[in-house]
Amino acid sequence: MFVSRLLQIVLFSLCIVTPLRAAESSDFFEKKIRPILAEHCYACHSADAKKIKGGLRLDTRDALRKGGDSGPALVPGVPEKSLLLKVLRYEGPKMPPKGRLPTSVADDFETWIKQGATDPRETAVVANPNKTDLDQAKKFWSFLPFKAHPAPSVRDAQWPLRKTDSFILQKLEQAKLSPAAKADPRTLFRRLSYDLIGLPPTPEETDAFLGDYEANAAKAVEKLVERLLASPHYGERWARLWLDIVRFAEDQAHIVGADASLTYPNAYLYRDWVIASLNQDMPYDRFVRLQLAADLLEPAKPENLVALGFLGLGPKYYNRNRLDVMTDEWEDRVDVTGRALMGLTLACARCHDHKFDPIPTTDYHALAGVFASTAMWNKPLNEKVEKRDKSDEAKAPKEALHIVKDSTVTDLNVFIRGNVENKGPIVPRHFLTVFAKGEPVPFTKGSGRAELAEAIANAQNPLTARVIVNRIWTTHFGRGLVPTPSNFGKLGEPPSHPELLDDLTVRFIENGWSLKWLHREIVLSAAYQQSSETTPQKRTSDADNRLLSRMPRQRLSVEAWRDGMLVASGVLDHTIGGKSIDPLEPKQARRTIYSAVSRLELNRLLSLFDFPDPNLHAPRRNETTTPLQKLFVLNSPYMIAQAEALNDRLQRDVTGTDAQAERRRIDLAYQVLYTRPAADREIEIGLRFLNQRGDRTSNWKTYAHTLLAANEMMFVD
Repeated sequence: MFVSRLLQIVLFSLCIVTPLRAAESSDFFEKKIRPILAEHCYACHSADAKKIKGGLRLDTRDALRKGGDSGPALVPGVPEKSLLLKVLRYEGPKMPPKGRLPTSVADDFETWIKQGATDPRETAVVANPNKTDLDQAKKFWSFLPFKAHPAPSVRDAQWPLRKTDSFILQKLEQAKLSPAAKADPRTLFRRLSYDLIGLPPTPEETDAFLGDYEANAAKAVEKLVERLLASPHYGERWARLWLDIVRFAEDQAHIVGADASLTYPNAYLYRDWVIASLNQDMPYDRFVRLQLAADLLEPAKPENLVALGFLGLGPKYYNRNRLDVMTDEWEDRVDVTGRALMGLTLACARCHDHKFDPIPTTDYHALAGVFASTAMWNKPLNEKVEKRDKSDEAKAPKEALHIVKDSTVTDLNVFIRGNVENKGPIVPRHFLTVFAKGEPVPFTKGSGRAELAEAIANAQNPLTARVIVNRIWTTHFGRGLVPTPSNFGKLGEPPSHPELLDDLTVRFIENGWSLKWLHREIVLSAAYQQSSETTPQKRTSDADNRLLSRMPRQRLSVEAWRDGMLVASGVLDHTIGGKSIDPLEPKQARRTIYSAVSRLELNRLLSLFDFPDPNLHAPRRNETTTPLQKLFVLNSPYMIAQAEALNDRLQRDVTGTDAQAERRRIDLAYQVLYTRPAADREIEIGLRFLNQRGDRTSNWKTYAHTLLAANEMMFVD
């Protein structure tokens, strides 16, 4: 009966497929589609054309879909029925008539159409203001200075535990909702442990916490939070968020054969630096500055040069002597700097003024000039390393630190519509015009990286601190105060609790830009300590939990899920730092943060469970449920090995084969896997399965595998 029921559950789960969520922004359109339309099509197919040929306009979303004399230009989701794609491939009418565009262009259009032809021109957002409207643009919420706010008055004055809670409760009371009950201590402990160190608690740790909690609940939680924040595993857990944001990887997406010249064998040193910096609670403003300009700002501290991997580990392309190739590399640097640090899609201004935010294309090229004045550098690890001819670079990447350094200072021309052959005026390197009082002040110190770092990691910058506060909040609650964590512009969503975001930001800076202070403020709040229980009213009035009327149940990342199995089996290797591993190797017991990350071919385990594409900045993880995931859990050699390791631990920790020993062993399995005792019915079901015909050891391995495969192992309440 047990096996039959399990089979039903498994088969049902195989039928559930959740498609990937659409991209948060219109980046693909802005980078790959709009520039082609603007450069090659608008002259004949836009409102500005002297004569609109074929009755077809391509400069608005509706006109593009309506089409011209020959019918609709595209059918979203159906490339084979999209005339626009056919003409780009020169199948029938040939466009543009002056010459066929590269195959890669048509491929990009095919990808775009397959994904639904997202077109931001369909929105009602007002386009980018001209220069005379810059003062008005500065009044947009994310460009305004943040300020402290008093805690709002609330009716239920007993509920708030931190100032943060008053802002949450005010919105709930306005919606005639009440918070959820407090989470039970076991649930709260498991939540805190996974959230702060990415690992589940042991039964011994749970028992100690429950004893403290019974004596004084508030002090027990505070004591636990301090212990977790002081753990070296804290840095391992939170480094992964940062590595996603900065598109950390150890190679390139286009390696030819065995050519290792563009790989980063020592990229792990940057990962180790991030982990160590977070464990030390390095002030976030310094954390940012060092990653942009450690060599310029702290030249006497060479141990921090590795921080420059933020830039030095970015994509590199073949034919780097060509201007058009280098402009793609510079775009990556501008993009990751803008989105990761300030929540702005700066790269959208590469080919034209940003359509929605006050970022002119001159600003883009001013920032690109900073990176054009910066060289990727394989710095020799030591003086004994062999160098390239007439170069201070290590000959072999495996003997190098992959960072950047200043190069020939270069102010770039504006490349009109992104075309390097169509040069506009030269733009001095400077920071964003929207933050300047009058005209922006040019950068004059070398590449300008140090000045850029100071401009970004500045308490007066209205974006940088807001963005990281929102990112930490997003990770804890599953949804940000700003739901689009890397887009604080007009195409992003506005904050649900603007006063709370501003007040948290002010206090974050007042507390020394301390990320640990921020975690403490969030997890010690009553809002965070709610249960995940809901009501019919809340499912209607707060369906997406925007008001935080409960704590959301969250799915574990692939890192936390795999690490949780290693803890349950008692085999986790707690070593901090070091070279990368293969997380699919059954006997590999190091944490998943240390997995090798390839842009060319991502590890199968990581890619299967929603690890982000390391070629791109990742604002947050997608969540999918696919048959391949469940098949992996049920059949892979890796999971079979984990089940065997779990069984070995259970047999070792509980001796004997009598019924009482089996009961204790089943209960221990639930404790190490789910941080709770097994219910009587669960024990009875387990015993029935274990006592069926067959070899006892084999039955136990199957039973352990079943518990590992359960949904409860992958979710946190």
